[in-house]
Amino acid sequence: MKRTWIVLAVGGLLGAAFHSGQAEEQQPAVEKQPPMAGTLILEDDFDRDESTPGKEEIGNGWRSNSAWRANGKQQVDLIDGAMYAVRHAEADHGVAIFHDAGLQNGSVQMKFKLGKGDSLGLDFVDRELETVHAGHLCMARVSLTRLSLIDSKTGHMDLKIRERRLAGDKSPELGKLLQTKSAQFPLELKADQWYTLQVDIAGDTMRASIDGKEIGAFQSEGIGHPTKRWITLAVNKTAWVDDVKIWKRD
Repeated sequence: MKRTWIVLAVGGLLGAAFHSGQAEEQQPAVEKQPPMAGTLILEDDFDRDESTPGKEEIGNGWRSNSAWRANGKQQVDLIDGAMYAVRHAEADHGVAIFHDAGLQNGSVQMKFKLGKGDSLGLDFVDRELETVHAGHLCMARVSLTRLSLIDSKTGHMDLKIRERRLAGDKSPELGKLLQTKSAQFPLELKADQWYTLQVDIAGDTMRASIDGKEIGAFQSEGIGHPTKRWITLAVNKTAWVDDVKIWKRD
């Protein structure tokens, strides 16, 4: 729906205004990195609108956690051919936007735009796996200043490790273990500017590039989990997303 957004949120969020035209006007013509060989299983440019104004209706197989985390309030909107996510003031969790994937190896590519203090996570999930919290397997998270590649399955989302952390375990042994489960790479991105993120998974290795330039790679056993049933776009505050593509190489 075309309208001017004024966002008010709690938990440290500052008010921010977004004009509906920003979604398309600022997207640069970026030469996209060609994906590794594979079959394209999803392509979505979000060039559609909700059937009912003010009602969350992402379409094309996408779902969100707004119903149970934000008391049914709208957190995802389709604006001028892009998807805009904002955590509602009533939400007790960040925005999570899901789509089926069903792959072991593959690539995910998307355009994204962040404001200051925002971040966007691309999470690979298998909720049928009972040894990890909420099925979290591995994630690439990007902010304006950092890219993080994370093995959640054998790291902080492993149920035994999570229980230790919730119990207050701050032992050096646990700390050293968790340090081996992620890798961070510095970034210098500009706020409110479109970029193209691509994440490739091959075996137990995850690589990430931005605008066709590889930023970093990380190898860890949890990344090699054979069944990545869903992808989740994780938004703590706000984020724009467009032109999502998923390739499968199994």
